Amino acid sequence: MAVMGPPAQAETGKLLLTGGVSSITGTAGGGITPWAVIGSNATEGEWGASAFTTRAATHDYVLTSYGAALAWNERVELSVARQDFDASAAVALNGIAPFGVQPGQHIRMDILGAKVRVAGDAILDADTWMPQMSIGLEHKRVHPGSLQSVFDFLGASEQSTDFYVSATKLVLDKGLLLNATLRSTRANQNGLLGFGAAAPGRGGRSLQPEFSVAWLLRHDLAVGAEWRFKPDNLQATGRAAGLGAALREDAWKDLFVAWAPSKHLSLTLAWADLGRIVPGITGDRRQRGAYLSAQVAF
Repeated sequence: MAVMGPPAQAETGKLLLTGGVSSITGTAGGGITPWAVIGSNATEGEWGASAFTTRAATHDYVLTSYGAALAWNERVELSVARQDFDASAAVALNGIAPFGVQPGQHIRMDILGAKVRVAGDAILDADTWMPQMSIGLEHKRVHPGSLQSVFDFLGASEQSTDFYVSATKLVLDKGLLLNATLRSTRANQNGLLGFGAAAPGRGGRSLQPEFSVAWLLRHDLAVGAEWRFKPDNLQATGRAAGLGAALREDAWKDLFVAWAPSKHLSLTLAWADLGRIVPGITGDRRQRGAYLSAQVAF
């Protein structure tokens, strides 16, 4: 979730923070959405790498994510991440049907990502209208544990691939970064509740926009916000089963501050609102809470 400033240059020749930070899915950009930037400190003709860990805690859930990325030539990025979702609240689903969800259940998801810059350069084109543009994919495989019977009931599959295109525009003299991403996805709650749903729910893909804005307060400190729209695949299936809006899914959003104390380290603190996540078992509470992420990059 970081942006770049003109005076701060790493020994590699890359401006401080130009690779953003690691999102919860491992790709470079903001905390909850990818940007068109390529991660690490590497410039053209160089290899670079980064690693991250993130923890987000809301009223009823905790998400821990960690992973690493490899970048080459300021053109290609490959990433891997694992998410661990503390779904303890899901044991309440046993009151709806004999699902057999175990107390303290965790859902784990593995994510493989790839991103390619196809046009523009955020720095070199900062004084023109041209944004940096990248295309990418995130292949996700979820391990539902004792929630497998719930996935079967919903008709949700355990793996799928998101495809996206991102455009990042840097207004360097104003310290402003704007990003827009359009994602093709079947994911329920980013994939943590599987992909797609049985009829009358949505089983196919939909296009979902994502937006980010960041403002550089000084060369090593930025503030900003993100908004990520998401499909509501499961609600119609839940309604048909007599559950009303118990499976409703909302957009994710956050307000963040990112700080880079050195060229190799960045820290991001955010207040996140993940909307309602299976509100039928959480008293319709919105899942709000703190988000903290650390990244090292070379």
